[in-house]
Amino acid sequence: MKRNWNRREFIRQTGASMLAAMAAGAPVASMLNGCGKPAKAGGNASADTVILLWMAGGMAHTETFDPKRYTPYEKDMEGNRVLSTFQSLPTKLDGIHFSEGLQSIGDVMDKGTLIRSYVAADLGHILHSRHQYHWHTCYEPPQTVAAPHIGSWIAKELGPKNPVIPAFIDIGQRFTVGEAEELKAFHTAGFLGNEFGPFFIPDPSQGLESVRPPVGMDSKRFEKRNQLYNELIGKSPMGEFGSDYQKESLRRSMEQAYMLLNSPEAKAFDLSQEPKEIYDIYNTGRFGLGCLMARRLTEQGARFISVTTEYEPFMGFDTHENGHTRMVGMKKMIDGPVAQLIKDLDKTGRLDRTLIILASEFSRDMMVEGRPDATVKEQVNQPDILSDMKFYGMHRHFTDGCSILMFGGGIKRGYVYGKTADERPCKSIENPVKIDQIHQTIYHALGIPEETQYEIEARPFYTTPDGKGKPVMDLLIKA
Repeated sequence: MKRNWNRREFIRQTGASMLAAMAAGAPVASMLNGCGKPAKAGGNASADTVILLWMAGGMAHTETFDPKRYTPYEKDMEGNRVLSTFQSLPTKLDGIHFSEGLQSIGDVMDKGTLIRSYVAADLGHILHSRHQYHWHTCYEPPQTVAAPHIGSWIAKELGPKNPVIPAFIDIGQRFTVGEAEELKAFHTAGFLGNEFGPFFIPDPSQGLESVRPPVGMDSKRFEKRNQLYNELIGKSPMGEFGSDYQKESLRRSMEQAYMLLNSPEAKAFDLSQEPKEIYDIYNTGRFGLGCLMARRLTEQGARFISVTTEYEPFMGFDTHENGHTRMVGMKKMIDGPVAQLIKDLDKTGRLDRTLIILASEFSRDMMVEGRPDATVKEQVNQPDILSDMKFYGMHRHFTDGCSILMFGGGIKRGYVYGKTADERPCKSIENPVKIDQIHQTIYHALGIPEETQYEIEARPFYTTPDGKGKPVMDLLIKA
């Protein structure tokens, strides 16, 4: 039986696992092929780079890439009548429609695959923190071992493409907003070590400031500040409780960051170098500029880049109220930049070796909280009769049907996989896909073997739980 963990229990358990990770020794590789020999990552790969476009907060599939029957708002209408609050419009693919406001992405769908049957896990309470942790690590929280982010696995197994550019870069998520500790729990390399963790760029419009010494600081003063920082690290919990492996990994991550500060590649973070007409297409806010930075970093040899709309409770895609109105703004934020990113990479030929994934932790529905059999008590804050426009939209968490887009990196072009029901509950009814399959499809495209594992705390730890995840070969050009 699933335990209904609350936020306090989640923080306590994940905090304990992070403390354990600091004290853990070096993970021992135990990756074997059928001949009992170490399997080599990177072989037969169709992709070199991954860009994850994270729609944080729960993007409703019926309002985006899987629209259903449109019902316009009427005062005092029955909420159960509403499946989609936007009209559907044709895409580049015959017979496939997207929700109004996503025409630009629809125009590039001949270059990618649409998955309409992703099913998020049943984790008890449907909490953003738990489902985001699960999506990014493939492990259900909490764990006794700090599970690495998928970007950290990729950084560890393949290493940097360019030794100066961090192998894992995270753009757009601040940790000064709500649920900071929960977000930090999966923004980590866990037991793999700090050198494989994310290099954070919270605001891409200030990206250059993140990789340059402060204005007016000469090199001598900067060197002294760097030395003082190293001394502070030595007196921190990591310095006091960390294992030799974790301390050395942290030291290498700091050296890499220092190397970037003094490199010509740092210009990739300077968005002012872009032509105005291109910059303006991307400039829909921090997410749009994050897409532009992701393209520039791909050109400079980044390995894994995450760009997020940012998770902040009751903001962005976390549409618990004013769902329709909020979605209008969110579509304006993502439509142009996502499409332009794909066009730019395709034009230069880089899309062929760059795997782009657009996903969210779960979907949403007007009435049902999470499961088709939800009780009336669980349908809180959502009236049966919509007496005000603020109730018109997809407000409740829903895990049984979600959409994912994938482009480039060996993924089929102009392909649709899976299907959801056309009537409530709009759940997956053909080819359901789970998170371990998504992860293994990404790893397969990168040439990372399914059996990849490390021994940590005398237990094998796989890229997907128990090493049982399998890629969805139907999504790939070459099976």
